[in-house]
Amino acid sequence: MDKVRRLTTRQDALIAAAALAGGLLMLAVRGYTIWSPEEWDPPAWARLVPLLGLCSAMLLRRTAPLAGLALATPFNFADVALGPSIATAMIYGDALYAASLYGRRRTAEWLLGTTVLASLAVMAALGVAIGQVAGGVVGGAVAGVVWVGPVLTAMAVREHRFRAEAERQRAEQVARLAEMDRLAAVNAERARMARELHDVVANHLSAVALHSSAVLKVRDLDPAEVARAMEVIRENSVRGLAEMRRMIGLLRQGNGADPAARPRLTELEPLVRHTARSDLAAELEIAGEPAELPAAVELAAYRIVQESLTNALKHAGPGRAEVRVEYGRRSVVIDVVSPLGRNGSRLPGTGSGLVGMRERAAMLAGEFDAGPDGDRWRVHAELPVDLHAAERAS
Repeated sequence: MDKVRRLTTRQDALIAAAALAGGLLMLAVRGYTIWSPEEWDPPAWARLVPLLGLCSAMLLRRTAPLAGLALATPFNFADVALGPSIATAMIYGDALYAASLYGRRRTAEWLLGTTVLASLAVMAALGVAIGQVAGGVVGGAVAGVVWVGPVLTAMAVREHRFRAEAERQRAEQVARLAEMDRLAAVNAERARMARELHDVVANHLSAVALHSSAVLKVRDLDPAEVARAMEVIRENSVRGLAEMRRMIGLLRQGNGADPAARPRLTELEPLVRHTARSDLAAELEIAGEPAELPAAVELAAYRIVQESLTNALKHAGPGRAEVRVEYGRRSVVIDVVSPLGRNGSRLPGTGSGLVGMRERAAMLAGEFDAGPDGDRWRVHAELPVDLHAAERAS
């Protein structure tokens, strides 16, 4: 702050020095008017006093503009009395400009009114003094240019600065909003990626963990059951790796992702068949005529079924898990029902499965509900087939 103040003072001093040099040059070539050459011709040193006073007032043009104007005004009137000089008139105009620009807005408005009245007074007084209306009008116009012009210019500059500052703030606000939108998009993408990774990893690894635990814990397990468990472990490992490769390809923004790795509702049968424990079976029921669905709807439906079966593997009690997919004209309805567990969770979880399923349905303007239904746990989802109609409805 002190550095800026010192720079401002130095610049004002240079302007004052340049004004003094120009004023001395104008005095040397008699750049002023004389009211009456025969009766009134002040000496040169008398004209030098107003010039020096006005130039000294310029030292305060930005640090104390009102004080500078107050100091310059008496010297300006003295110069007018001696015979107006072009140099002193320009210097006093700069004092009016500085006070209007660097002072408060009310100061500029007050100076505008004062200078307009002063210019009209000069026009009237001069017209009466010389007895000519034309002379009075010309004198008033000159006074308006010298006094009113700098104030109007300062007000215009102030207004432009105000608009420029408003535009700068608006640009900063737009930049902040754009950054907030970018962060929101990044967070949404991160949430989508986390949801997808959770569904992929939780389902396949849960199946691998359950069946490998059964093989390790049960010593006299039937060879056929061992073979079945190893088949489930292998299939879940292969499918998990395939889906992970697909996700990595998407993250790299490549077009080489394996289309076969994209899950489809036609692949629900092997998913349901391999979702089983020694005390839990699973069955699939398809209602309606399977139709070609939008990719987003098909992926969401598959993931909801997958996550529901994963939760059944982790938490369901003995019995049977039932999966029902109904194809309708306007929506796909999914119901997954499993027995309520009695002994708590069999495998640890993150607790984000229900949240992810709800988010998937909400993104498609669908419906989702999950909770106890008697002695069973029910997951219900209804996803619209026409995404454009769903967007219009939402």
